[in-house]
Amino acid sequence: MNLKAIILDIDGTLVNSQKKISERTKKTLLDAQNKGIKLILASGRPIRGMLEVMHELEMDKHHGLVVAYNGASVMDCESKEIVFNKAMTPQEAQSVLNHVKNFEVIPMVAKDDTMYVNNVYNGMLVYKNNPINIIEYESRGGHYLLCEKSDLAEFVDFPLNKILLAGDPGYLKENHMKISEPFIGKLSSMFTAAFYYEFTAQGIDKANALNEILVPMGINPEDTISFGDGQNDLSIINFAGIGVAMGNAVDELKRAADEITLSNDEDGIAHVLERYL
Repeated sequence: MNLKAIILDIDGTLVNSQKKISERTKKTLLDAQNKGIKLILASGRPIRGMLEVMHELEMDKHHGLVVAYNGASVMDCESKEIVFNKAMTPQEAQSVLNHVKNFEVIPMVAKDDTMYVNNVYNGMLVYKNNPINIIEYESRGGHYLLCEKSDLAEFVDFPLNKILLAGDPGYLKENHMKISEPFIGKLSSMFTAAFYYEFTAQGIDKANALNEILVPMGINPEDTISFGDGQNDLSIINFAGIGVAMGNAVDELKRAADEITLSNDEDGIAHVLERYL
């Protein structure tokens, strides 16, 4: 395989359960870049929530790429130029935000350095028997300030790369079809975690963004290897010449993958890449 690019999801893939990149995985990825292989982070996170990882892996020295918002925006790490962006229109965003008022979900939208919610004190969920303040979790991860707006649909008069809905995993599983039904064929929507359901512009996914950017650079899908763990990683698993599911990945991804590696707590990325480097 003439490996030219490595595509990595972040949460549950690149970082371990402590949200850290292990030394072995970090060394492997730095070695790959020093050999001229492009590194691409592809996540549901906003760009500002990926910068720390980008700098740790020295991607700003090697023209790495970050694919944010599940493919709605792509930035060149060295130039800081946005090389691809496709957002929902204000009208589309308003329709979603009005519709989800009928459901027991916590909507979150971001603009610049601020994340907007209805109530900053209403963010508690239970996941795997552990309480989590989902608003704090998301705002800290994206390095956002927080601001309350009583009516997000009324507030949003600007394009949005994504609308994030948080909710009880069981409730979302039971109701996500009703939540997405009015927007089928108009917007893209998907689970990005058991407690997250997201809306983006129609046709947006991680692989679509990569196809727009990599092919003109002379990097074809067969020249790439991808790693992921969640439902929103299915497109990059199918896109890449070799799609690798982490040991902790959802079953749907494991079925689609060319290979299953060790978990994100067991250096699953390095375990595979060391064979190719």
